[in-house]
Amino acid sequence: MIEMKAVDYTNSKQAGELISLLEAYARDPMGGGEALPEATKATLIAEMAKRDGVYSFIAYKDGQAVGLANCVEGFSTFAAKPLCNIHDIAVLDGHRGEGIAQQLMDKVCEAAKARGCCKVTLEVLTGNERARQAYLRFGFKPYQLDPTLGQAEFWEYKL
Repeated sequence: MIEMKAVDYTNSKQAGELISLLEAYARDPMGGGEALPEATKATLIAEMAKRDGVYSFIAYKDGQAVGLANCVEGFSTFAAKPLCNIHDIAVLDGHRGEGIAQQLMDKVCEAAKARGCCKVTLEVLTGNERARQAYLRFGFKPYQLDPTLGQAEFWEYKL
């Protein structure tokens, strides 16, 4: 059985599980293939806890933390409502294909509705076909306003 729990950033056990799950995701090729910097691991939980619009869920299977969703609340100017961005969603290798990501997305959507969000967004690599299929099955789709202008792309500018 899979159990979903909201993360209490002041709970050292859950904080450690979050870091461990995020570290596993970061080391995965789909997460960049590199360990999290030590400075990030040292400050992440405290920085997340400072922000009301940041929240997380951990999926537990038989008491073991096996999946993670980190969410960041944004704002839609077109809807004049908050939105939820799933910034990280990860399931440990060996537990993929068990429906854990689907259950995490259910939990995220439930929380987003409770927070009055108008939509849930996420980013996915075009080469991560397994994740793309999971998101499509859930009901996510590439973002576009006008089909003649194409799909939106997620870009970054590092500071």
